[in-house]
Amino acid sequence: MIRFRFHVQLEGHILRRNCVLGAFCSNLPALHKSVDPKSSSGWTKVKGTLRVKVNSDKPQTDRIRVAAKIINKGGLVAFPTETVYGLGADALSPDAVTRIFKAKERPPDNPIIVHIADKKDVYMLAHDVPDTAGKLMTEFWPGPLTLILKRSSLVPDVTVAGLNTIGIRMPSNKVALALIRESSTPIAAPSANRAGKPSPTTAQHVIDDLAGRIDVVLDGGPTRVGVESTVIDITTKVPQILRPGGTSLEQLKETLGRVGLHPAVGAMKRIKGGKVRAPGIKHRHYAPEAEMILVEGQRGSIVKRVKELTALSMADGKKVGILATDETVSNYDADVLKSLGSRSNVDAIARNLFRLLREFDKEKVDIILAEGISSKGLGLAVMNRLRRAANFNIARAS
Repeated sequence: MIRFRFHVQLEGHILRRNCVLGAFCSNLPALHKSVDPKSSSGWTKVKGTLRVKVNSDKPQTDRIRVAAKIINKGGLVAFPTETVYGLGADALSPDAVTRIFKAKERPPDNPIIVHIADKKDVYMLAHDVPDTAGKLMTEFWPGPLTLILKRSSLVPDVTVAGLNTIGIRMPSNKVALALIRESSTPIAAPSANRAGKPSPTTAQHVIDDLAGRIDVVLDGGPTRVGVESTVIDITTKVPQILRPGGTSLEQLKETLGRVGLHPAVGAMKRIKGGKVRAPGIKHRHYAPEAEMILVEGQRGSIVKRVKELTALSMADGKKVGILATDETVSNYDADVLKSLGSRSNVDAIARNLFRLLREFDKEKVDIILAEGISSKGLGLAVMNRLRRAANFNIARAS
């Protein structure tokens, strides 16, 4: 269990005092200097950010300890989870969490999910925890499911964007769990990317976005799921999915029976106004730099419409990228062709999605034409991400 009382006593005297917002913490250079990248295998620096290779199955204690010390001193550490890479800070330190918002250029009304390594810590971070939470924790934790609960007074306003609720999850990634345990504090961690961009599924994606803005990246290899956790609100009479993710609607219904969907889950246009209890609802997310059009419909109709849009875009002198599937990619002729994977393997599609969107940006395409897939299972999360990546620029194929 996390030592909250010890943490809070230290926080005002040590952690907050030594951190300068918008820059590296003043007491971190000593930790960085203790590592000589030239002589230490797996340790490199990029624009002042320390990249540390970590064994994903057996995380090296000394490497985890360096990152945990930085967390404890108010710094920022990116680390792998089973979903995407997270940008972590001490969830109970307002100054540390504020640094997350600054590094990511994240809107201040976008709440951050808090990560724990012990289910018992839920009852310190939240109050009036319903029996439903116990069922979900037993069935799905550790794993890609975030629970929205009533926030306790222990949690700073900045961590939850001033809401009276908190999102909590227990990741299954061994590096993430080791970091949380070694830090002895809950870790607030949104995705480790610049706000609005495709989420990072490798350490290199984090470096591309945040080198020079954060202290450490723990490189545990590519993530397994590839899309973020499912967020479910269990403060409501009927549990409601606020953001689809790595735990499917079908799985949740098997455990709970009735499960609702927030209008944003399957939205075909942006939801405006009001406070939101989960990330991934209100602001633009997951978007590549290029213009993007998502084509939805039956497979044959999708292919026909993508071909039409390709011809129109090329006639306008645009460099065209097509995000297809294994079953359709051979039908196209464009500047850049990529396949998400087979439509029969939605796990692979989810795992590839953000990586491929980033690759299109590196290849400097002007427009991405993306195929839609079935919304069954993990496909609900994939389609949610594709619609938002396209900024709801959706073409219906019929």
